[in-house]
Parts: sequence; C-alpha cells; structure tokens
Amino acid sequence: MPALIQCHLFMSSARSSVTPEKLIRPEILALHAYHVPPASGMIKLDAMENPYLLPQALRDEIARLVADAQINRYPDAGAHQLKADIRKVTNLPAGMEVLLGNGSDEIIQLLAMAVDKPGATILSVEPSFVMYKMIATFIGMNYVGVPLAQDFSLDLPAMLEAIKREQPALVFLAYPNNPTGNLFDADAIKQIIQAAPGLVVVDEAYYAFARDSFIPHLAQYENLLVMRTFSKLGMAGLRLGFLAGSTAWLAQLEKLRLPYNVGVLPQLVAAKLLEHHDVLLAQADSIKQERTKLLAALSAISGVQTYPSEANFILLRVAKATQIFEGLKQRGVLIKNLNGGHPALADCLRVTVGTPEENQTFVAALQDTINQLA
Repeated sequence: MPALIQCHLFMSSARSSVTPEKLIRPEILALHAYHVPPASGMIKLDAMENPYLLPQALRDEIARLVADAQINRYPDAGAHQLKADIRKVTNLPAGMEVLLGNGSDEIIQLLAMAVDKPGATILSVEPSFVMYKMIATFIGMNYVGVPLAQDFSLDLPAMLEAIKREQPALVFLAYPNNPTGNLFDADAIKQIIQAAPGLVVVDEAYYAFARDSFIPHLAQYENLLVMRTFSKLGMAGLRLGFLAGSTAWLAQLEKLRLPYNVGVLPQLVAAKLLEHHDVLLAQADSIKQERTKLLAALSAISGVQTYPSEANFILLRVAKATQIFEGLKQRGVLIKNLNGGHPALADCLRVTVGTPEENQTFVAALQDTINQLA
C-alpha cells in the first residue's frame, strides 16, 4: 500500500477515535444542561419573570433610542452611564462600586474563577440557586451545600460548623432564597459574614419584592459583596446583573470580566429603564399585592401546603406533584416542577406570581387537576 494512503488511513483512524468521552472531564459528562422548557402558547409562570409590559409611552421612548443606537460600534467597555444610574437607584454607600455582568450567572462564574486556588471551596445552603453548585462544577472547585432546616430557615449552627471545617473561599447566600422564597434571618447572616474566612456574597436577585437588603451594610464588612440582577424587575430579556462592593475587590474581579460583556442595546435600554425605576417598582408592588392574594387562594385548596415568600414566586407542596405539573401543562399553564430535584423539595412545585388573570387561571387549573387526580 502506498505510504501516502497508509498515512491518510492512520490520520482518519486517529481522528475518528476522538470522542467527547475521551476529552471532556467526567464531572461535565455527568451533568445535565440547564433545561428551559418550551412555553409557546402557554401561561408562563415558571421563570420568575415580571408579567407586565412597560407603559406604551416608555416603550415608544425605547424604540426611538434603539433606532438611533450605534450597533455598528462596540459598547462602552466601562458602561459608565449605566453604572452611575445603578449607584443612584441603589443608594450605594460611599466608596462602593459596581461590576456588571451578563445576568448574575456570569458574576457567579467570575467570583468562582477569581478564588479558584487548589483546594478552594464554595459553600452555600441547600436547596438554593442551582447555579452555585453548577458553576463550581464547571471550573472544578469543591462545593459544599449545608442543608436548611425543615422549615427552610438557616441552620446557623450547621453553617458555622461547616465554615469552621471547610474554610470556604466563597459563600453564597440567596436573600430571599430561591426556590424556597423565604428571607433568612439577617442577624444569622451577619454571624456568617463575621465567621467566614473568605468572601460572602449575598444574592439579592429578588430585592424588589423583599423587605430588607444588605447593601446598606457593605461598608461595615470588608468581606461582604451584594449581587443583584434586574431580570426579575422586568429586564429579563436584557440579561443584566451587577455586583456591589469595595473597589479593592471589584478592581481584581474586573480583570476577569470579558471585554464588552454588556452590549450596546442592554446598556442603552437599561439606563433608560432606570430613569423610570419608579415604574418598575410600581409593577413590583402590584406583584407583591398579587402574591398575597395568590398565597391566600392556594392555602384555601385542600391538600396544598404553601410557604411564606418575599420573592415573586411561591413554593407549594402537594401530593402527586409531577402528575399535577403535567396536568397543568395540559391545561395551558407552565410552572416549575421541583419534585426530584432535591430531597427537601419532594412533591414541591414553584409558581411565579403573574397577572391577576394568569393567577386566577392557574388556581382554577390547579384545583381542576387535583380534583381529577383524587
């Protein structure tokens, strides 16, 4: 056989033996991609989005702004105007700065990458936001999840013991917590911040629906950072999050932020919306009022257990949760099935607070499904 043909066959054979199983880390192969189910034609109550459109006059302003946007140019790499607007609406303490991310997910990844020394650990509670554990896995860091108490409150002795034992480089605490919806005890969080040898990040994704924030405490603790996203407030499609803290920390984290991570249109539109922050907060107030009504309606259904919420969603527990989830889908309502995701969430479902009409449709569909399965 000619040498050229032999060489070609050898190279073809070598290429054909390269498979994902041979190259990709086993912990990545074992993962399941974050699943976003199709929602076309359904009442979408699964993703903690703001269900309200912007007022028409504001939409017209944004349309004119977008029409004149220089999308042929790269965005302002420092997003100076948007950062100034964020500092203003959040009343950041003096000396604090913000770092912008493509949603909070990118910021979680930046933080993890920054502290990823050999043997470093990320610590959080469970159940909580799944991306803390997923991103630790992505970059090969140790992850430790401390179980919440049975009522989903912080188990402070267990947390302090885990901090002492693991010496985590990074602690994430969602405030309010997702998917449980509750606000942890603020004094307990302060004890955790004081005990932690590394950074503590308080994740306030649902700040607009809660009664408390750790932003006023930023100057009090040198190892505290506060993370927020505007997705729940009505900007989910813009993918914009930010981290607030001292310049000492943020200057180092900026080194890891990819250039131009927040595009021209997200910067322009978000800055315009923050000029009308009162409009978004008024929508959040409407959602909080609907949350109270929805909690009452759900609590009145036999066999449904609800949990207190300071977010824009409600966690409920009901027998045959997966069958009920499927029954709701058949009736055109999409919520989140948490059953099987974590032992503490057995038979749990999570529903986003929608418009009054959406909530009424959901409650009626839930009651109908329960009746059918009885």
